[in-house]
Amino acid sequence: MINFNGRLIADKAFNLGLKNRAFKYGDSVFDTLKWENGLLYFVEDHYFRLMSSMRMLRMKIPLNFTLEYYEAQIRKTLEESRENKNARVRVSVYRADGGYYAPQTNESDFLIEVAPIEIPRHENYEIELYKDFPVASGLLSTIKTNNRIINVLASVYATENAYQNCILINEKKEVVEAINSNIFLIRGNQVITPPLDSGCINGIVRKKLIEGLQKRDDLKVLELAVSPFDLLKADEIFLTNSINEIQPVDQYRKKRFSQEKTKEIESFFHSDIKK
Repeated sequence: MINFNGRLIADKAFNLGLKNRAFKYGDSVFDTLKWENGLLYFVEDHYFRLMSSMRMLRMKIPLNFTLEYYEAQIRKTLEESRENKNARVRVSVYRADGGYYAPQTNESDFLIEVAPIEIPRHENYEIELYKDFPVASGLLSTIKTNNRIINVLASVYATENAYQNCILINEKKEVVEAINSNIFLIRGNQVITPPLDSGCINGIVRKKLIEGLQKRDDLKVLELAVSPFDLLKADEIFLTNSINEIQPVDQYRKKRFSQEKTKEIESFFHSDIKK
């Protein structure tokens, strides 16, 4: 069961029109939330990030598309889909049909999909650098548009070479993020993550973790440019996104990483941030 503009439709009954702009031009933004034990985590942060993305793409936000409406539509979809277990919720918003590069309207449609969460567990989580195509630095790359071809190609590369994830770089050869996650490095008592102007996604777990770590005295969180060489100098590396939350990295090339502080941060996230 999916939710199209507030109307529940069976998956097989829904079809995109030939003039759909998300399909033709990637003229769309999306967000992914986690439904766990009856809770929608960080729903307010997700809502305001989606609104910010729509404004950046000059999409018209309907007057009724409030935080309360957004959450109610997600919950309605979850209930009708009978997702009693943990689920992934994807909210897509795309500009209404019509036009070529220049749209005929800035009105928008939305689509809500839900699916059971499947998080593979790896005994040895190994990452590698993906260098074939860079991510563009700047604010446009910080929003989740449907144009994710670099992520797709990096995923193909990771699969072909038996890596669990790949690290993307920008045109300045700076580390940006992983395929589906933000990246954090731990060096001593410093927790370092690339700044938004590197081109990394403005991740919700990234945001909440930075806010939480800033209140601690034992760890210093920094948003700094990160080079690929810095990955080898790190004591620990972990990845963050809304579904996996915190994923420790075991290995990058010949360097194996500790997970001591990562596990402490993960415990802190679950007890102090995600409560």
